[in-house]
Amino acid sequence: MSEKISEKLNSKSYIELENQYGAHNYHPLPVVLEKGEGPYVWDVEGKKYYDFLSAYSAVNQGHSHPKIVQALVDQAKTLALTSRAFYNDQLGPYEKKITTLFGYDKVLPMNSGAEAVETAVKIARKWAYEKKGVAQNQAKIVVCENNFHGRTTTIVSFSNDPDAYKHYGPFTPGFIKIPYDDTEALTEVLAEHGDSIAAFLVEPIQGEAGVYVPKEGYLKAASELCKKHNVLFIADEVQTGIARTGKLIACHHEQVQPDILVLGKALSGGMYPVSAVLADNAIMEVIQPGQHGSTFGGNPIACAVAVAALDVVIDEKLSERAQSLGDYFRTEIQKLVDETDLLSAVRGKGLLNAILINDTPDSSTAWDLCVALKENGLLAKPTHGNIIRLAPPLVISQHQLDQCIEILRNTVTQFSR
Repeated sequence: MSEKISEKLNSKSYIELENQYGAHNYHPLPVVLEKGEGPYVWDVEGKKYYDFLSAYSAVNQGHSHPKIVQALVDQAKTLALTSRAFYNDQLGPYEKKITTLFGYDKVLPMNSGAEAVETAVKIARKWAYEKKGVAQNQAKIVVCENNFHGRTTTIVSFSNDPDAYKHYGPFTPGFIKIPYDDTEALTEVLAEHGDSIAAFLVEPIQGEAGVYVPKEGYLKAASELCKKHNVLFIADEVQTGIARTGKLIACHHEQVQPDILVLGKALSGGMYPVSAVLADNAIMEVIQPGQHGSTFGGNPIACAVAVAALDVVIDEKLSERAQSLGDYFRTEIQKLVDETDLLSAVRGKGLLNAILINDTPDSSTAWDLCVALKENGLLAKPTHGNIIRLAPPLVISQHQLDQCIEILRNTVTQFSR
């Protein structure tokens, strides 16, 4: 085969190419996609599907949104990259837009979600030493069990998923793990170690853990405990932010404004790697020239794309859509849960939802059901063995959502283990 693939291959051939030449660090559903528009994607044979993963909530604005595509193309034709050695005419307007929209003094632009979490960790530690007075190299960050914040060496240091951390040590010290959704555990660790704790890092909803939604009031209580002990409350809203849960950020469901906010994924509508860390001056001012950065962070394309992506969220009222359609979706899927013993529960917030399969996490039932859903025109993926995340683009209409509910109903009803 020549280096250039001159003619279109079938799905089997594309899968074989990846298996031969790519690292086997993912286990994709057996479908090869080549086109997307709104809530739909098409495979290389031309079959159309509803996308119920949304690239892990990166394409909240739908696939190939014309406004975001246009921003990308126009800026790519004009100026793509300067590095931060020079100013560019896109970064300042983007910084003003995102800080104003989310209510912060400053933003530090990065590329991926993992980079943004690493950035937040660095800022929190530096703040602890320079502002809180923690002894050098003694700052601790409290995290939650079953977290997912990325896959860098530091981040997997505080994971309790063996797939994430096994054989990657030695690990970065300075993290204390406590149970998620447990204010008593947070109270205890802050009382015991508060003087040396820089921050509490938390996902408002644990997406990779299976769309685990904490009890009402948990985020508010955690935020207040952090304030009491002069500890920074860091919200990782890479998956839950940008309207996915029915608010601009999930913390707003409990009127919580994080001290440090981490965003990514849908910040670009899935069009380009864009992430951001937001904080007020009293925190962000600890970062000075040369102390942190990224060649691509804040590049002109990223800024133009992010501005367009945020405009779409506001102009198309995607938060409100996610709220109303999410309530409707869970009501309808709960009826299905009540009718079958294959499903044990549905849970979520906004259009970030999951169904729990009535089988053990090490069974293949959830995977097999996702394969059956694929055959019926809907793409979803299991997480943590027996849980299937259901998260369509927020631009989906109620009529389209009804079609998806019917696909789910028919597939579950006809499915046999």
